Parts: sequence; C-alpha cells; structure tokens
Amino acid sequence: MSTDTHAPFEKKPGTPGTPRSTGELIRLEQVTKRFGDHTVLDHLDFSVDAGKHVTLIGPSGSGKTTILRLLMTLLKPDEGTITVDGEQLFPASEKQVREIRKKIGMVFQQFNLFPNMTVLRNITEAPVTVLGMSKDAAEERARELLEMVGLTEHLAKRPGQLSGGQQQRVAIARALAMRPQVLLLDEVTSALDPELVAGVLDVLRDIARSTDITMLCVTHEMNFARDISDRVLMFDQGRIIEAGAPEKIFSEPEHDRTREFLSAVL
Repeated sequence: MSTDTHAPFEKKPGTPGTPRSTGELIRLEQVTKRFGDHTVLDHLDFSVDAGKHVTLIGPSGSGKTTILRLLMTLLKPDEGTITVDGEQLFPASEKQVREIRKKIGMVFQQFNLFPNMTVLRNITEAPVTVLGMSKDAAEERARELLEMVGLTEHLAKRPGQLSGGQQQRVAIARALAMRPQVLLLDEVTSALDPELVAGVLDVLRDIARSTDITMLCVTHEMNFARDISDRVLMFDQGRIIEAGAPEKIFSEPEHDRTREFLSAVL
C-alpha cells in the first residue's frame, strides 16, 4: 500500500463487551472560561448526543479550541459544569477525571507524537500503560489501525522520518487505539502542507461513516464540516450564535455574523 492512501475499515463499535452510550453524551452548562480580563467562553450551554458528529466553526479566538481543551482537562472552567457520559468532569475528584479521560481521545494540530518512540510504540504505549492491555493485544490493534490509515509499512519508523500528513495519521491511529467514546479534533489539518490535507480528511471521513464514535470537531475546512457533521455550531466571542444542520448553516444561515464568516472562508 502506498504511503498516501488508506484502507477502508469495518465498523468497530468499541471494546467488545463494553456497551456504548446512547442519548446525551456531553453536556456543558453555564461554562465560563477567562484568561485574565478576557472572557473566552461566556456562560456556554450545549450538548452532544452519543454517536453524533458536531463541528464548531467561527473566527479564531471565539472559544472553539478552549472547549476541546476543557474536555481533555488541559484547562479548568472558571464557572459551570461539564458532564461526560453522565459523570461530572468538573468539578470532580482526580480519580473520577482519570476514568472519564479514558473515554476521550484528541487529535491536536501539532501531532504531539513521542519523537523517541517508533510509530508502533506511539500507538501502543497508552493502551498498555493506561488501559492495562497486554502488549500483544495492543500491537494487534495498532497494526489494524495502521492498515486503516495506510501506514503499515512505517510501523518501525520514528515520527521524524515521516511527512506531516503521515504523522497526523499516526496521531489519529493513536487516539483510536484507546477505543474512545468521544474523538476531539482540533484543526487537525492546519499544520499540514495543502497537498497532504486531503489524505488526512479522507481518513476522518471513513471514521465518521464507519464507526459510532462521537466526534467534536474544530475546523476551517468547511467542505469537510459539511460532509461529516450532524450539527454545526457557529461561535463568536465565546457564545453560540447559530446552530443547525450543515445544509441550513452553510446554505441558509440566519445570522449576519455567520454569513460574514462563511463568505470569508468558503
């Protein structure tokens, strides 16, 4: 298989024997986040149902990435509560936070791979150390995922030997290795050369169409958002100013700010 293609994969609804959630999976209630005097999120309320794909759009600095970082517990809200799969993430004990974090995977803009580890070990490290999976089982899962993202022949390489697009596909495989219920995607193509973007987006489209993973995505790739989203939320100044199905948001937006933003990016 060439390095710039990927293989389709069968639907994998999570760890065998572990029931997936139905109904509401993520809820933010009156969440406020400030950095100094600047309010990034302003009493934000929204929810995401299990298995749905929700895309956050809007200008830079409108609070979209802050939401993902709160869900990953990289930041804490100043006010409000966050609930994942019926369990409160904030406020919560450290033990409770660790358990909830196991349900969430994130793919960052800058890959964040371990440079001193091979591709295979980048993918197996967390399942072995965090989930207690056996090395053999973790490696079997990693090989399946590397086949999915078209990188089987690169498993013994280190990240520095791969292109940016290949590194991002490894990062996607690493996130999926934890069998998360929620996959957070933070501008995953923004650091890539333009010719590498399509391959990464195609992998994510396959995941969206072929698994029941809940996806919360921040992107400026509007065609991708239109393709994979069940719902699109338009953010401005830390608030949702418009929400709806992609056909509605992209074709018939109601808010002037949404129309202004889309005219600049489409």
